[in-house]
Amino acid sequence: MLNPHPTRYAELNGVLHDLVTGAQAALGDDLVGAYLQGSFALGAGDLHSDCDFLVVVRRRPDARQEAALRALHRDLPHRPGSWNRHLEGSYAVVGDLRSTAGLGRLWLYVDHGADAMEWSEHCNQPWTRWILREHGITLVGPCPSELMDPVPDDVLRTHARGTLATLSRDVEAWCPPGVAWCQRYLVVQACRSLYTVRTGQVASKRDALRWAMMHGDPRWRPLLQQVQADRDLGFDGGAAPRVGSMDAAREFAAYVAAVA
Repeated sequence: MLNPHPTRYAELNGVLHDLVTGAQAALGDDLVGAYLQGSFALGAGDLHSDCDFLVVVRRRPDARQEAALRALHRDLPHRPGSWNRHLEGSYAVVGDLRSTAGLGRLWLYVDHGADAMEWSEHCNQPWTRWILREHGITLVGPCPSELMDPVPDDVLRTHARGTLATLSRDVEAWCPPGVAWCQRYLVVQACRSLYTVRTGQVASKRDALRWAMMHGDPRWRPLLQQVQADRDLGFDGGAAPRVGSMDAAREFAAYVAAVA
């Protein structure tokens, strides 16, 4: 039975109903389950969040199923409403999901707000698997823990350290440094990676930022407070970062990479 109230937002729940029923129509018996991961699964989803989902399938979609899924996601962002433009997720093959041996394999993926799908490893990462298994919200299907083994702490920590080595360069490759949102994103991602290195777990952006303010070097507190205060501004492609804040964000990311 489809979970009728997976989030506190009625409109989003309706969008998720359309997503799941559309996926069921496209996949038939090959649909194993559908889940929320990301910020909503971690209890931190709000009006500034995207909605991360994972649909688990028995096998890689065939040509007919893939065409039907592409048609579904081509249509969803153009329907009336708001939350239908904030979905992001993948169609995960259940055999890939079982253990970390399947990490990095390509799944059919739709980016935040996009209406075209691609094959990507975006959702097939240790931290997304950890969130799904430990905190995932079931929309339909079995509990995620029945489908996958635990993600070992050392795998999470190793991948988190690996992302920190090139974090600033990787973020700025797709997120222009002249946009204020990108400055905040860089700082928060550095906090999340450091949290994972230190704890072997995954935190939401909000909780990782708060943790870094409590447990990190006090000299970075003004930067972290600025990022926290500016979160409610949301994304505005025309808003420039505060003067000097992007340089401070790069310095913070370099500091985190060194201490991690």
